[in-house]
Amino acid sequence: MREGTGRFSLWRPELGSVTVSILTALYLLALTNWSFWSKGWSYLEGRPTTFASIALGVACLYIALCVAVSLKYVMKPLFIALILASAAGAWFMDRFGVVIDIEMIRNAAETNSAEAGHLITPGFVIHMLAYGVLPSLLLIWVKVRHRTFFGKVRGNLAVIVPALVVALVAGLSHARVYAAAVRAHHDWFETLNPIVPLVTAVQFAAGQSGDLNVVAAPLGEDARVSDAPLGQRKPRLMIVVAGETARADNFSLGGYERDTNPELARKDILYFPDTTSCGTATAVSLPCMFSVYTRSDYTHRKGLATQNLLDVLSHAGVDVEWWDNNTGDKEIAKRVKEQSLIKNGNPAYCSGGECQDQVLIDALDGWIGSVNRDTVLVLHQIGSHGPAYYQRYPEAFRHFQPECRSAEFSDCTKEEIVNAYDNTIAYTDHILASVIDRLQKQEDRLDVSMLYMSDHGESLGELGLYLHGAPYMIAPSHQTHVPFVLWLGKDEKAAYSAACLEGKTREPQSHDNLFHTVLGMMRVDTTVRDPSLDIVSGCREGATS
Repeated sequence: MREGTGRFSLWRPELGSVTVSILTALYLLALTNWSFWSKGWSYLEGRPTTFASIALGVACLYIALCVAVSLKYVMKPLFIALILASAAGAWFMDRFGVVIDIEMIRNAAETNSAEAGHLITPGFVIHMLAYGVLPSLLLIWVKVRHRTFFGKVRGNLAVIVPALVVALVAGLSHARVYAAAVRAHHDWFETLNPIVPLVTAVQFAAGQSGDLNVVAAPLGEDARVSDAPLGQRKPRLMIVVAGETARADNFSLGGYERDTNPELARKDILYFPDTTSCGTATAVSLPCMFSVYTRSDYTHRKGLATQNLLDVLSHAGVDVEWWDNNTGDKEIAKRVKEQSLIKNGNPAYCSGGECQDQVLIDALDGWIGSVNRDTVLVLHQIGSHGPAYYQRYPEAFRHFQPECRSAEFSDCTKEEIVNAYDNTIAYTDHILASVIDRLQKQEDRLDVSMLYMSDHGESLGELGLYLHGAPYMIAPSHQTHVPFVLWLGKDEKAAYSAACLEGKTREPQSHDNLFHTVLGMMRVDTTVRDPSLDIVSGCREGATS
C-alpha cells in the first residue's frame, strides 16, 4: 500500500496485529536473550530435547503475552519500549554477566552522570542502534492492520489459548529437570529479558514510593563516652575509610603475588584477610556497613527506618563528618556534617564530575590541625570503581603495564583489564598510607587510628563476569571478599594486647563488625553495641600496658 497521495508517497508494508506480535516476541527471544539461552544450554548440557522443549515453551509464552497486549494505539509504543529495554538489558547481561535485580536497579538509580557516562561507550551506542533503534524504526514503518473489537478478541484468543497450552505441556514434560536446574542455578531465569528486568523495575518503583516518607527511628540515645573527660586525656580522632570496589584477592597484604600494597606493608598495620561484605553493590553494602543490623537481618527499608553508627556517635557527643568522593552517602550522613569534595575539586585530579582520591588527602591536610574534640571522620573513596579503572589513578601509579585505557572492555585483553585494576589497588594503598602519615604527625596532641573496609569486591572476567552487583546468593567470592585494614597510633596501640589483636586477624570478620568496633574504639558505651561483634574491645581488656 501507499501512504499519502503525493508524488513522494511512502510505501509501507501492512501486517496483521497478531503477525506483528509474533515477530516481536520472536525477535526479543532470539536476539536479546543470549545470556538466557547460553546459560540454559550449559545448565542442560547433554539434554538437547529438554532444551528444545523449554525453548518452545518460553517462545509460546512470549507470543501469548505480546498478542494479549496488541491493542490499537498501545502495541507500537509498548513494543518499542520492550525492544529498547531488551537491547539495553542484553548489553549489560551479555557483556558483563550481570543480573538485573532490585539492588542492581537501585545502584543504577543512585549513581551520578559521570559514573553512568563510563557505561555509555561507543560499543553500547552501536549496540543500541542495531538492536534497539533499527527494529523500532522498522516497527514504526510497518502499518498494522487491526480487526474489529470482537474479531480481535476471537483472533487473539485463537493464538493465545493454544500457545499457553503448548507452553504448559512443554513445561510439564520435563518439569523435574527444569526444577532441578533452576534450584542449582538461580541466575538462569533471572536473565530472561526483558520480562524479569521489567518486573524488577516495577517492584523497585513500588518500593521507592514507600521509602519516601520513612523517618529513621532513634538508635543508641543512651550512648556516652566512657573514657576520662577531655583535659585529662588527648582528644581521640578516628578516620574510617569506606573503600570502593576493592577486592581482597588483589591485595598483596593477603598473599596476592603482585606487590599492590608496598606502602602499607611498611606500616605497622593489622590486616584481616578473611573479611566478607554485606552486599555486592554500593547501594546495599555502604548503608549496611554503618547500620546496627547484620547482613542476615539488614534490608534497605530497615536501613532507612533506623539511625546508624554516625547517629549513635553523635548522641555520645562525638563530632562526626562525612567527606564524599563518590556517588553520595546513601542517606547515611543526612543527620551529620557532610560534604562532597567533587564539586570544588582541584582540576589537577578532578574532571568530568569525578576526582581521584588525592582530593581527600588535600582536604585532610587543611582540616586535621583544627581537631580538638573526639572526632570520627569518614572518607568515602571512589577507589577502584569501574569500568574506567584507568581514570582512578595518576600517571605515577601506572605500575602494571600494559593497562586497559578504555571503559569498553572489548577493546582490551583480560591482562590489560587486570593491570589497570591492580593500579587502582596500588593507588588506594598510597591513599591509606597517606592518611596514616597525616595521623602520625598529630600523635603528640591526638589519640589517632584508621579503619579501612571496602564496600564490595569486583569480578575481572572470572566465570565470564565483570564489575559487581551479582545477587548475593550466587555472587562469586571476588565480589564479596573484601580488604580490611586497621592502624592504631602509639597511644591507641598501647591500650591493647598486641597478641590478642594479632589473633583477631586470623578469625573471619565481616561488615557486621564495623558498627560495633568503631563504637568500641571510640570508647562509646551503649546498649546497642554488641561486644561479640566488637573486634577490639576484648583485646583492650586484656592489655598489659
